[in-house]
Amino acid sequence: MKKSTIPVKYGILIAVGLVIYFLILSLIGVQTKPVFSLGNGIIMAFGLYSAMKNYKHEKGKEFEYQKGFMAGLFTGFNATILFTMFFAVYVTNINVGFLPEMLANWSSHYHVGVGIVVFVAAIMGFATTFMLTLSFMQLFKESWNSKKNHKSYSVEA
Repeated sequence: MKKSTIPVKYGILIAVGLVIYFLILSLIGVQTKPVFSLGNGIIMAFGLYSAMKNYKHEKGKEFEYQKGFMAGLFTGFNATILFTMFFAVYVTNINVGFLPEMLANWSSHYHVGVGIVVFVAAIMGFATTFMLTLSFMQLFKESWNSKKNHKSYSVEA
């Protein structure tokens, strides 16, 4: 049986979309405002939905809930790992002033380093992937409702 390349292909496309969106926000100067992280969710949602839809189309009648769920998870995890690697490089090498600028918005008495911020970004990506995959699989799964092919009539007593 042929392995699907959809999780890798769409994972890369989602990561590219997230990187481009982040860089556009950086050019505008609003990358530290939390409200714009909603765009990440929209990009992830669109990419995961497209990947899972194409996976179901690729499998046709052989589509199974578990395999579709795993395809969604792998797609999102691939995207999250790639974006997290970009984010780590960006924060440590490209724009070293990003982290202090971002953390200035939060009042904290704790020392927050690059590792914690990158870890939190990864966890947010994994959580978003899990929730969106669960949600989208409700659209793609087969219904368990029985199909009635016969006409039913009400019985009068």
